[in-house]
Amino acid sequence: MGMSKEEEQQQARLEQARAIGLFRYMLIREAADPVLSTRQRGKLVRAIAAREHSDPSGRPVRLTRWTLDRWIRAWQQGGFDALVPSPRQRQPRTPPEVMELAAALKKENPARTAVRCSGSCGRRPGGRRMRRRSSGCSAGPG
Repeated sequence: MGMSKEEEQQQARLEQARAIGLFRYMLIREAADPVLSTRQRGKLVRAIAAREHSDPSGRPVRLTRWTLDRWIRAWQQGGFDALVPSPRQRQPRTPPEVMELAAALKKENPARTAVRCSGSCGRRPGGRRMRRRSSGCSAGPG
């Protein structure tokens, strides 16, 4: 029996996250050597940060020293798993009922801002999120 589309997408996300973790490890492995002095590690990290790298998708990326230092600390504290990005939250934070009410309020009065709609719903999410969710409504200011 094959996997459902959602399971396939979940598996693809997990594989992508592991590829990102491996990319991070490949970049920091030499600089993370515990035998190195702070000065030697700093020199290596600056050299890594000065170059352009290809991320797991093949796109060119540049990384800062601070990002590399953060990844080194993460690897030292949690091993490879600490370099693998955690899955993003997939559930919206605002309940669908509240979003429907906000959209209805926006349709009722297109000049009403997203923040006012959210205030009328008893919630205060960011205005940009409300505008994005209520974009199907007539466009008004805010």
